Amino acid sequence: MPLSTWWLFVLMTFVVSATPGPNMLLVMSSSARHGVRSAVVTMAGCMTALLAMMSVSAAGLGALLQAFPTVFDALRLIGAAYLAYLGIKTWRSPVQDQTPGSVGTQAPSATSNALYRQGFLVAASNPKAILFAAAFFPQFINPDLAKFPQFAILLTTFSIIEVSWYFVYALSGKRLSVYLRRAAVMQTFNRLTGGAFVGFAALMAVARE
Repeated sequence: MPLSTWWLFVLMTFVVSATPGPNMLLVMSSSARHGVRSAVVTMAGCMTALLAMMSVSAAGLGALLQAFPTVFDALRLIGAAYLAYLGIKTWRSPVQDQTPGSVGTQAPSATSNALYRQGFLVAASNPKAILFAAAFFPQFINPDLAKFPQFAILLTTFSIIEVSWYFVYALSGKRLSVYLRRAAVMQTFNRLTGGAFVGFAALMAVARE
């Protein structure tokens, strides 16, 4: 793979990964609510799903989904339903003051298993990631050279860039956490993030291949 091709891939992936989406929103939200360490667990869930989806895309599942649009539509609607559920759950999350002078106990933090599972399901809820990998990655692979090493390089590069942006969003969420100690602010944050997840669900539900 020529170095110029790799740099073009880096540039395009940098822009694509920076674009706000359900994964980035979830990482930022996890960091704001539970801290950066918990957000790292969410990141791990997201990346596990993304790497699995891109690997099966390389194995030909992307072409299968394109050949059978009914299967793709079913997966897309299931993913949209999960994002809508997550949005409604976030919107309705109970809140309470966490200022030094507040009365009552702080709500328990989410477990690592729950954070990982949520990250995995949010990332896996969008079957378009499979089609994206099937359409995007081959543009940078030289068919005259061994494909697996090239795919491994591209996947590793994608992972590093994606995780780097996860940390950018996580640190942004950490800075927000200072303001989320008041119940009124947390409720507003919950409704904004919940509404955003429902919005992503709506976009996914009406999207076409």
